[in-house]
Amino acid sequence: MKIAITGKGGVGKTTLAGLLARLLADRGDTVLAIDADPDANLGSAIGISPEALGSTTPISKMKDLAEERTGAEGDGFYSLTPYVADIPEEFAIEHKGIRLLLLGTVEQGGGGCICPEHALVRTLMKHILFQKGESVVMDMEAGIEHLGRGTAESVDALITVVEPGSRSLQTAKQIWKLAADIGLEKHFVVASKVRNETETAYLQAHLPETELLGVIPMSDEVRQADMENIAPYDLQGEIVESAKQILKKLEQGLK
Repeated sequence: MKIAITGKGGVGKTTLAGLLARLLADRGDTVLAIDADPDANLGSAIGISPEALGSTTPISKMKDLAEERTGAEGDGFYSLTPYVADIPEEFAIEHKGIRLLLLGTVEQGGGGCICPEHALVRTLMKHILFQKGESVVMDMEAGIEHLGRGTAESVDALITVVEPGSRSLQTAKQIWKLAADIGLEKHFVVASKVRNETETAYLQAHLPETELLGVIPMSDEVRQADMENIAPYDLQGEIVESAKQILKKLEQGLK
C-alpha cells in the first residue's frame, strides 16, 4: 500500500502519517516513511529521537550527492534520471520496523527551473513508488508537489486531513483539483481535531463527494506525547484506536 497524506499546515497530517506507519509496521508490513514536508516532523511522530533526526540531512539538501548522481559539472548539462536505488537503504533512519527517509523540498529559482537536486528527488520518488513489496507512507506538504503524472498511478490513495473550518476545506479542494490534474483518482478524507458531533456533521456536509475514512478527535494525547518527546502511538490511547479504524476503512475502500 502506498499512501500520500496531505492537508493544510497544522491540521494533524503528520500525526496521522506517524500512526499509520506504526500500525502497518506492527502488523508486519515492510514500511518506508517519507517526510516530504519542509517542516519535517514525521520522525518525532514515529518516535525517532531528536539526536538521530538532528544528524540527518534531507535528500533535497544533499547538493554534492545530487551533482555526483546527475553528473552536473557546471556546464548546464546533467542526467534527469540519476541512479537512486541505493538511497533509501543508505540514508534512511530505522525505528520500530520503519525506515524513515527525509526528502525535504527543493527551492527552485524563477521559471520553475529543474536543478540537479530536483532531478534527484523526482527520480527517487518514482523509484520508491514503483517498488513492489513494501508499504509507503508519505507525509506531504500542503499539496502534492512531489507527485507527477508519472508517479500518480502508483499511489494507492491520497488522504487529505481536514479540521473543522473553511480554510482547511478550501485547501483540501485545491489539493483535489491538483490531484485530478495529474490523474490521481483515489482520494479520501480524515477529519482531525474534532471536538464533537456538530463539528463532524459540519465536515460531512461540506464533503459530500469524498469518502470520510474516520475522525481523529481533539485530544491531549498528542500534546502529552510532544511534551514527553515520544510518539503519540506509544501512548496507545483513543487516537490509536481511531487510526486503526481509519486504516481498516481505507483498505476496504481500496478493494
